[in-house]
Amino acid sequence: MSEVVVDLASDPLTDWRGPLGLPDFNAISDDQFGPVFNAALAAHEREIAAIANNVDAPTIANLLEALELAGEALGRVSAIFWCRAGAHTNPQLQALEREIAPRMSRHFSAVYMNDALFSRIDTLYGQREALGLDVETGRVLEKTWKRFVKAGARLGAAEKKRLSGIGERLATLGAEFGQNVLADEAGWALFLDEGEDLAGLPEFLRDAMAEAATSRHQKGRYAVTLSRSIVEPFLTFSARADLRAKVFDAFVKRGEMGGETDNTSIVRETLELRAEKARLLGYDSFAAFKLDDTMAKTPSAVMDLLLPVWKSALAKAEADKAQLQRLAQHSGSNGPIAAADWRYWQEKLRAEKYTFDEAELKPYLQLDNMIAACFDVAERLFDLRFEELEGVSGWHEDVRVFEVRNADGSHRATFLADYFNRPSKRSGAWMSALQSGYKLGKGAAPIIYNVMNFAKPSEGRPALLSIDDARTLFHEFGHALHGMLTEARWPSVSGTAVSRDFVELPSQLYEHWLTVPEILQKHARHYRTGEPMPAALLDKMLAARTFNAGFATVEFTASALIDMAYHAKEEAPEHPLEFEASTLADLSMPAEIVMRHRTPHFLHVFSGDGYSAGYYSYMWSEVLDADAFSAFEETGDVFDAATAKKLREYIYAAGGTRDPQELYLAFRGKMPSPVAMMEKRGLS
Repeated sequence: MSEVVVDLASDPLTDWRGPLGLPDFNAISDDQFGPVFNAALAAHEREIAAIANNVDAPTIANLLEALELAGEALGRVSAIFWCRAGAHTNPQLQALEREIAPRMSRHFSAVYMNDALFSRIDTLYGQREALGLDVETGRVLEKTWKRFVKAGARLGAAEKKRLSGIGERLATLGAEFGQNVLADEAGWALFLDEGEDLAGLPEFLRDAMAEAATSRHQKGRYAVTLSRSIVEPFLTFSARADLRAKVFDAFVKRGEMGGETDNTSIVRETLELRAEKARLLGYDSFAAFKLDDTMAKTPSAVMDLLLPVWKSALAKAEADKAQLQRLAQHSGSNGPIAAADWRYWQEKLRAEKYTFDEAELKPYLQLDNMIAACFDVAERLFDLRFEELEGVSGWHEDVRVFEVRNADGSHRATFLADYFNRPSKRSGAWMSALQSGYKLGKGAAPIIYNVMNFAKPSEGRPALLSIDDARTLFHEFGHALHGMLTEARWPSVSGTAVSRDFVELPSQLYEHWLTVPEILQKHARHYRTGEPMPAALLDKMLAARTFNAGFATVEFTASALIDMAYHAKEEAPEHPLEFEASTLADLSMPAEIVMRHRTPHFLHVFSGDGYSAGYYSYMWSEVLDADAFSAFEETGDVFDAATAKKLREYIYAAGGTRDPQELYLAFRGKMPSPVAMMEKRGLS
């Protein structure tokens, strides 16, 4: 990085003077990141040295509070950079990401392995019973001590050096993995023309494909890209089996196409290093290391959840396959159902069983109306108000900015949303924060964002969602509310800073309100006529909620089982893709279904380690969310005020201030069984 003098007090990457305390994105250039990172890292090093070398006895104020508030400039430049790296990147930022990721790992390894600093933390932790701490502060102290220990603070010098090197290398591999998947997605497109190429495709999909082709300088043609928002409807509706096969093959081979973007060797090295890291820290496996501070606690507890679900899903998928085969043979297709064809025949089966198809729903699921539905539910449950701010810039022209207010008009949070797919954005959907909300010190109001990958319509046309898209919108907004509603004092336990298998509860629970009839009747309106979704269509859609449960559960659970299989081993497999294939064979994985995220593009697990040994957490949280929504249903009112108040206090506002099981018990009064989840999925 170049040696440029930076004033962190006035640089736009660290001094946020935009509306509502936002960064001024128009004043930021890619060239600024390197020098500002240099200055911010150096500033944080000085802060840490001052805390570690303080000659006064360690106290909550001079140690814990100082640690929590240190690194503000580094946090700010990092928040903008990683937002851009995921949502709107370019070759310059990607090169910097490959440099910054290992450097950040090295920096924080030095913090966690600072002997003087850990000695002070260890001393304070040893005195915790005599300090008279409130529950939240006591939890922060305990989590801080454990975080240092799990980062290697108690290791010898040689082991510390090796662990730091492992972390640095894993950071590099994670950045490369994600960039390779993005390159494969951005670099592949199937261009089609009017006529037979488009057979079976509904208008909304043709419109999205036309926009995709125009954005790739092929105006007048139609492009199938590897965005899930285009691939899945194409596989659902295209009457051309040859084109379905071509698209499906490219989609499942992302990260496995050979050449510079192939992730096979990255996966192997990542698994080897994770296993070595776990051994260094005294754990039997990387899964045991990751699960130590979760609700599940152990790999065996995860498998106790996944395997019964897997068995039921296999049986349901096998029964569905027989029906799909019947339809295919009736239409003159006598060969076995191929994986590329499942969605196509599945849609035919839906039409037969429920006399409607996905294309009938889309005109009623306009993006702007579904956003309004998200806001409407939040207003009814939590008394929030949302106002879109015109003329406030984000990191891309598509970003929309909203102020979130409490019922009394006071500021609660700022919410940014980036809804449409583009080549500069990684796939998937996610929530994150430019700034977490907390009350320590001067305090900070939450600045939360959602990123989606919906197909962008042609200019002047509305964006229409599938029911799965709308569910994703609600899901990520549930995460956003978890960040916005925080009442935590300490930054490290604010908002979504909870265990991985609890963090999906607020998001998955929020999905339930999408299909509440009064919400759909109000917001699901035809984009041309404004008429509400007909009652008959609404009834059919609600009746079909568990349709295709076997397929959906098999593709998800297969991914969770492979994730756990990789990371529960003491030694990493020498050939991960062969291991993936043999493990799936042992599980009797149907040939007609593939994992939702195959290993070479499994971003949750290999682009960083956020969900490594943790993909199961969606299903773990689903057990909770099915039971939690029942709490509302049992009152006879899905917006029951007393239940909503408890939901806000113990789930959305509490963050990580208390143990997640304790929080759930405070909300519900009991822990759930998987039965409600199995019923919700249609597997019981």
